[in-house]
Amino acid sequence: MAGLKALYQNSRIKYKLFALIAAVMLTVGILIAAVQQVAFEVYDEEIYEQSAKALNLTSYSIENELKKMEQLFDLFSAPEWAGLANYKKMFFHDTKYWKSLKVTFLYVIGGVPLRLLFALLIAMLLNTASRAIGIYRTMFYLPSIIGGSVAVSIMWRNLFGDEGVVNLLLGALGLDAVRWFGSPLAALWMLIFLSVWQFGSSMLIFLAGLKNIPISYYEAANVDGANVFSRFFRITLPLLSPVILFNAIMQTIGAFMTFVPAYIISKGEGGPLDGTLLYSLYLFRQGFVFSNMGYASAMAWVMLIIIAVLFKTSKFWVHYESKGDS
Repeated sequence: MAGLKALYQNSRIKYKLFALIAAVMLTVGILIAAVQQVAFEVYDEEIYEQSAKALNLTSYSIENELKKMEQLFDLFSAPEWAGLANYKKMFFHDTKYWKSLKVTFLYVIGGVPLRLLFALLIAMLLNTASRAIGIYRTMFYLPSIIGGSVAVSIMWRNLFGDEGVVNLLLGALGLDAVRWFGSPLAALWMLIFLSVWQFGSSMLIFLAGLKNIPISYYEAANVDGANVFSRFFRITLPLLSPVILFNAIMQTIGAFMTFVPAYIISKGEGGPLDGTLLYSLYLFRQGFVFSNMGYASAMAWVMLIIIAVLFKTSKFWVHYESKGDS
């Protein structure tokens, strides 16, 4: 334990480690830029046109959405009044809707905590005074900029192919290859790994929060003999909880809105066996593949309610310094 602590305190070794990780991430970024140039040759233009349509769902006004969720609207014929028929179908007759909701919650529960944990760990390592910290922050933030692009999704699909780099590494370690596209759970974890890799934005927010915690708190804890874990759980974590809330809400909203990776990796089908059928992908398929725009609008409002509940309940599990222990 003492050896590990001495290794961590050796700033030269620590920053070399940072430089190595940053160099790897920069290399990946360059590869992605190269893939971006040939992406349109790999996938049909139809994929990009449909993706653009899906991303433009938010261009509709609130009034139009309120009308459409109560209508049988297929984009081609005149709307028909449906009342709550869309919700009745959604909650009582559409088994694939519940499947998409389950897959999305598994994606959120598995991806968001891992992403926040990794972002917090890197932020704590970067919370030091150094002239090179700005470079490292930029390198670590790079995946958040390019992570949602079509090129990254194509690259990710190739990395996790049957003869991809990931399976080659597993084979080199003496482990069996994983059929990432043959198992619903493995395919979902492939999407979760892509989500965790895009930790840069959360890391910067955590880093800003850590710098706002007075150093005098840690100095007093050291005088009292508090160890590293006590300082983290009794000082850092409580004072950082509003920042954790903000990051959790933003990442949860982003996770519910995830569309491009699931669409590209599953080729728009949500397979295998609906294992990657995220909520937004199913919403897109209902609206633009099956032309059930009224049903898709009703699904969008259910998503809005789920996200609103997260905001409403936040006061019960977040510490605000101005409100004591509430």
